[in-house]
Amino acid sequence: MPYIGRFAPTPSGPLHLGSLVAALGSWLDARAAGGRWLLRIEDIDPPRCPPQAAATIQRQLAAFGLTWDGEICFQHRRDDAYHTALERLAAAGRVYPCGCSRKEWQHLGHYPGWCREHPRHPQRPQAWRLRTDLGPNPVIWQDRLFGTQRLDPTTQGDVVIKRKDGLWAYQLAVVVDDAAQGITDVVRGFDLLDNTPWQRQLQQALGYPEPRYLHLPLIRGDDGQKLSKQNLAPPLPLDDAAVRPLLHQALALLDQRPPSELHQAPVATQLAWAVDAWSPQALTPRAYRDLT
Repeated sequence: MPYIGRFAPTPSGPLHLGSLVAALGSWLDARAAGGRWLLRIEDIDPPRCPPQAAATIQRQLAAFGLTWDGEICFQHRRDDAYHTALERLAAAGRVYPCGCSRKEWQHLGHYPGWCREHPRHPQRPQAWRLRTDLGPNPVIWQDRLFGTQRLDPTTQGDVVIKRKDGLWAYQLAVVVDDAAQGITDVVRGFDLLDNTPWQRQLQQALGYPEPRYLHLPLIRGDDGQKLSKQNLAPPLPLDDAAVRPLLHQALALLDQRPPSELHQAPVATQLAWAVDAWSPQALTPRAYRDLT
């Protein structure tokens, strides 16, 4: 099957170095395989997505030479597809409405499935949750970096796939869109590895193909915190003079050992070397990669 990968940022702000490492790893994996690389904007939560953030992300990717194939998929336009998937899951008894509040169950560590048979609070706004008890349990898959994974989704709780406010949740949207776009390979950060069991359960319940997964180490700053928008990581630059050394740094953070003479080389030159030299086997299987 031809390789189809994707990068799927949430436009809650501009990309930073941690985002660049994830995008670059995904792009290189696709290009080295002679495959396609798609861009999906995961804007299903409008309150978190300021105006122009998606456009800024596109300019940042372009500045680093990370070109995408085809049209961009915007999740805010995909309501009908998510609704159809939810109807199929409901008809199969794989999901249920739930009006419980986090305060009621947070002392347990995860939602225990109180509403699986009968809603406890039918008068409240209802979320929709996935029945993790219907299996498969445990979920077993082979991560391309971290090896055999064996996780039981029931220990994580019945995840929300549609929120009480009517907005779609990440777990359902990502599964529906990966299937619709024919994604064969998901390359993303380690922080999403423990989301994979819920997604595999949804893929099986909906009869979708199951992509291969490669989870990349997260980048940790000098303060020991993961680089993120919440931790105020600096946005990626757009000027070429700043882009060149940062691209070289991102390649090093992916354990690709770019030659020092490429440090100030044009973006196209660095990427051509990186595609030819790309080796996921060079990556060290660890949750975090420190800047220093």
